[in-house]
Amino acid sequence: EALDNPREIDTDLVEAQETRRILDRLYGYEVSPVLWRKVKPRLSAGRVQSAALSLVVDRERARIRFVSSGYWDVDASLNTGTVSEESVRARLAELGGKRLATGRDFDQEVGELRSDADVVLLDQTDAEALAEQLKQASFVVSEVNERPYTQRPPAPFITSTLQQEAGRKLRFTAARTMQAAQSLYENGYITYMRTDSINLSEQAITAARRQATDLYGADYIPDSPRRYKTDSKGAQEAHEAIRPAGETFRTPEQLGRELDGDRSRVYELIWQRTVASQMKDATGLRTNVRLEADAGDRGTAVFTASGKVITFPGFLRAYVEGSDDPDAELEDQERLLPALTAQQRLTADSTAARGHETQAPARFTEASLVRDLEERGIGRPSTYASIIQTIIDRDYAWKQSSALVPTFTAFAVVQLLEQHFSELVNPEFTASMEAKLDDISEGQLESRPYLKEFYFGSDGLQNRIALGWEAIDARAVSSIELCTSEDGETIAVRVGRYGPYVQIGDDGQRATVPDDIVPDELTCARALELLADAARGDQIVGEHPTTHLPIKLKTGRFGPYVEMGDDEKEDETPRRASLWPTMTMEALTLDEAVQILSFPKSLGAHPMTKVDVLVQDGPNGPYVKADTETRSLRDHDHLASIDLPGALELLAQPKTRGRRSGPAEIASLGEHPDNGEPVRLLNGRFGPYVTDGTVNASIPKGSDPASITIDVAVDLIAAREQKLRDQGKDPRAPKPKRQRRAAKKKPAARKKKAS
Repeated sequence: EALDNPREIDTDLVEAQETRRILDRLYGYEVSPVLWRKVKPRLSAGRVQSAALSLVVDRERARIRFVSSGYWDVDASLNTGTVSEESVRARLAELGGKRLATGRDFDQEVGELRSDADVVLLDQTDAEALAEQLKQASFVVSEVNERPYTQRPPAPFITSTLQQEAGRKLRFTAARTMQAAQSLYENGYITYMRTDSINLSEQAITAARRQATDLYGADYIPDSPRRYKTDSKGAQEAHEAIRPAGETFRTPEQLGRELDGDRSRVYELIWQRTVASQMKDATGLRTNVRLEADAGDRGTAVFTASGKVITFPGFLRAYVEGSDDPDAELEDQERLLPALTAQQRLTADSTAARGHETQAPARFTEASLVRDLEERGIGRPSTYASIIQTIIDRDYAWKQSSALVPTFTAFAVVQLLEQHFSELVNPEFTASMEAKLDDISEGQLESRPYLKEFYFGSDGLQNRIALGWEAIDARAVSSIELCTSEDGETIAVRVGRYGPYVQIGDDGQRATVPDDIVPDELTCARALELLADAARGDQIVGEHPTTHLPIKLKTGRFGPYVEMGDDEKEDETPRRASLWPTMTMEALTLDEAVQILSFPKSLGAHPMTKVDVLVQDGPNGPYVKADTETRSLRDHDHLASIDLPGALELLAQPKTRGRRSGPAEIASLGEHPDNGEPVRLLNGRFGPYVTDGTVNASIPKGSDPASITIDVAVDLIAAREQKLRDQGKDPRAPKPKRQRRAAKKKPAARKKKAS
């Protein structure tokens, strides 16, 4: 249809796209070099990237300022007195005519009740006394409210909502989601996955309604199709929403043999959301009950209980949307309350005081950051995955579980931009730039004057950088103040070229900040500990009994370690080893230092391959190694006690965990008629395949792995081997041994020799 009905190119859209590209280049190419000179090399700035980074850093600042507070309430399990012995779980909500304090009544930065909060605050003693008093009380139902509710299905996926939902439900990063979606699109399973439109074509609506009818029945389909319309002014709607391709949708079960891993899971998510979008609303009933009990001198205690019943599941039969807050998902689950009437009396089976603590603002996950960027109108959904990946690649943030934790480098970069290019990291300013680009796309604003003002204006980017970057105080922007010492000197984290360190004053004691410390955990007390450990560092533990070299105790970015040898001597490479988890700097003995420096250690030669079997400690814990085969050890005690037979037994076991674990065996098919090697059918990362141990051959798409016989497997292996030979590769040629690269001499050593 598009080919039969061509139209003129929209030059306004072209101008908007080119303006966006030029803005990004001006920002990145002009500001990034300032970061190289004033913070450290290989950093980058970006129009959307820097605004997103400032959101992540601001959230961590809020966590640093946060002060935890405690408050108490009372839970009660109430007996209705009916034959069924149903109980009601209720919580204290009011006492003596005042609402009970909850987390929202506290100031997060001082940890005290807000001045305008007219509430009752219970401590542990009060709550326990009240719970004991209410055990004998009679509870009267004062109010029962039942309200019907309706829940509409969510709209079909656009790029950003797909990334968010895959992050919540599948724990996928935005990049991983888009990689799977790209493959699904390229192979014809879904429509184009970079879109801002929630609109579905008539073909898609018909297919979704038909499939929902077939799977769930006509009662689940509304009389007329649902049509969705994008509210965002700047949405780019050249494509429809993301949905399964074709006039008839294929279910995930029908594609079970064609799709594997990430693609299968992302397709199922898209299929569920698309079908659900054309189904009826879910309906239900919410019940809220208020109960009163006499609390003596404290007045009337009011308890509340709530329940939720789904009367018609509607679209929920096909799809339930995820939430960024797991607790919210638990609270929204169906809960049934027994039938209660006003003035009904209940007795307490049990009452208990329960303590709570206010929670710091949650860090951004990729899903919640994408949602926040979209709500603020910053950037385009198609670019979010690459922006977040850049933030991680530039060492601005790292992942702790699914949360984005900013590094101290990110703090330094954001501080520099806030102090000298404030509007460039202001989310509102970035969103207004997006709005201006939308105006250009609609022909309401000319691109050249806008770009000229942005770059050459009196307060433009060129003048700011040309006149001001040399005056930026690199030390000031790279310092994050923590507190003041007893002597009145500032204790701060500073970002150096080799990583962050904590320092007292401008020239005082300094200590490396270990990589595993997150910004909101680096308190003043923790900083003083690091400084004390650093002062204790470089002390001599003793002399090694064999080499007679001194062993020093030091601290570094990965924590405390011991060093034997002298780094300053050209012909002497120092040996280093981290302290084990059971060891401390204060109590480290010479014997312990000698023990950890003895690793890596050879246990002997492997009886089959004749290579050395080594045991050693690594970043992910102790392990045993023979050539390229490795197996993890239980702990450091296991590292110290394991012998050669134990290591061989461990190496003989198959890998069971991790990305590099071996493929799962489906079947053993027999011996290869030519070389006598066992032929196996395995399930690998990219699907089922057959192998004779040297040549791997994939099972053709659509083939049932259960139907593969030894003859079919041999033919597949032979065809694969011939294809490799046609490409000039001999799969059965012996592989050359990997050469160990010669260690580079250190520049410092060469300079010393030259002098």
